[in-house]
Amino acid sequence: MECPKEPLESQCSLSEMDDFDLTRALDKPRLKIEMKRSFDERSFVDTPLSYVRNSFEPHPMVAEAWEALRRSMVFFRGQPVGTIAAYDHASEEVLNYDQVFVRDFVPSALAFLMNGEPDIVKNFLLKTLQLQGWEKRVDRFKLGEGVMPASFKVLHDPVRKTDTIVADFGESAIGRVAPVDSGFWWIILLRAYTKSTGDLTLSETPECQRGIRLILSLCLSEGFDTFPTLLCADGCSMVDRRMGVYGYPIEIQALFFMALRSALSMLKHDEEGREFIEKIVKRLHALSFHMRNYFWLDFQQLNDIYRYKTEEYSHTAVNKFNVMPDSIPDWVFDFMPLRGGYFVGNVSPARMDFRWFSLGNCVAILSSLATPDQSMAIMDLLEHRWEELVGEMPLKICYPCIESHEWRIVTGCDPKNTRWSYHNGGSWPVLLWMLTAACIKTGRPQIARRAIDLIESRLHRDCWPEYYDGKLGRYVGKQARKYQTWSIAGYLVAKMMLEDPSHIGMISLEEDKQMKPVLKRSASWTC
Repeated sequence: MECPKEPLESQCSLSEMDDFDLTRALDKPRLKIEMKRSFDERSFVDTPLSYVRNSFEPHPMVAEAWEALRRSMVFFRGQPVGTIAAYDHASEEVLNYDQVFVRDFVPSALAFLMNGEPDIVKNFLLKTLQLQGWEKRVDRFKLGEGVMPASFKVLHDPVRKTDTIVADFGESAIGRVAPVDSGFWWIILLRAYTKSTGDLTLSETPECQRGIRLILSLCLSEGFDTFPTLLCADGCSMVDRRMGVYGYPIEIQALFFMALRSALSMLKHDEEGREFIEKIVKRLHALSFHMRNYFWLDFQQLNDIYRYKTEEYSHTAVNKFNVMPDSIPDWVFDFMPLRGGYFVGNVSPARMDFRWFSLGNCVAILSSLATPDQSMAIMDLLEHRWEELVGEMPLKICYPCIESHEWRIVTGCDPKNTRWSYHNGGSWPVLLWMLTAACIKTGRPQIARRAIDLIESRLHRDCWPEYYDGKLGRYVGKQARKYQTWSIAGYLVAKMMLEDPSHIGMISLEEDKQMKPVLKRSASWTC
């Protein structure tokens, strides 16, 4: 959830908008195609759907979840264009929870797609695409043309009978940080829509092709970078407050990888498209090698880092990032099982953030950034460290929390991110859908069922809160909104994927055989 913002009057708005997308594109005939499926997808799809559905008794929560999700729908000129972040009438402060957030809408969109209701998703994609074309400024600085909004709000004027959209690109957020993840989620959702409906006409429109290229232009431009990863500021993604994730956070790198692969499947092979396709292929090879080698941590690699020498020079260096062994936190030695592993939170010169971040590791599995062995190791870790990473309410956004002096330095004494709360080790029900998808892809549905059982024992009774606090996730978050839309949608998506695992095809990418996984480190890393 985006941090509270200034009044909407301070944001740019446009009341009479060119509806080229929402009217013209909706009139185009929908092309139905038979999607090519991987072997894994076919193994799920070939099971008769009626048999699969009848083998599950619907939980009483499902009907109420759908009712709550539909209450959150937002309309622009009579057309549904998204869902608000929270529908909590009991809260005295609305803040920005009555807006449509790009990242928050993703699980809602998947729920509607899985339920055979794609129109709201198409409208959302087109409307945010139009907002991308707005001029974006913070003070006197103009943001990149490809930046997608963090959120938007529809203002209804009952007197004039007009609708106005007000968008925020980060210029009103605390810290004034642009949402790096919004563009990636937009590309991923466009592919999900295409896979679910078989409608190629949307992604192939000149407007969508240009939107994809504009987003990629921000990420693939040449600069001073020596790594294929993206350099980011704190607060540019789901962890949208100061939490020490500046640099090369795993969440952004995994989403970047998934967005690149999604774009690769949708870009046309015309003159403009071929230029980007070539850049994407090169970046994917470099990014997969970098992440699988330098971000991956298991027992053996932890032991290797513990024995690192420092201040090495030349291309033969083993400790390439000059990580100081004394900087390894004590907790990670006990946390790491003999079987299991994960992608660490961040790697940059002389700095390695050993924290576990759930979203980044789940997306790494879904996008096949993780090799098959690494994907299984992540699931092994989840089973071994269930109490720490899941506890009584799925799923820890990160582990462990930071506290005391470290909390004061890293967060700037943030009263919302106190220990085991919010982004600092809080438990977020929305992450259930990503965990479930990762479980299905790795053939471990029993882990997802166990997590869903925990959700069904509490979430409805607690009125669908945004997050939970405490080491085990036992307490409703101290500032958590009730009837949080993505908590509701995340539950529905998880349930529908377990009942019909073929749904995973719209959000999962199979391993690219051309990007052969690196099973061991390069020669310069061997002792």
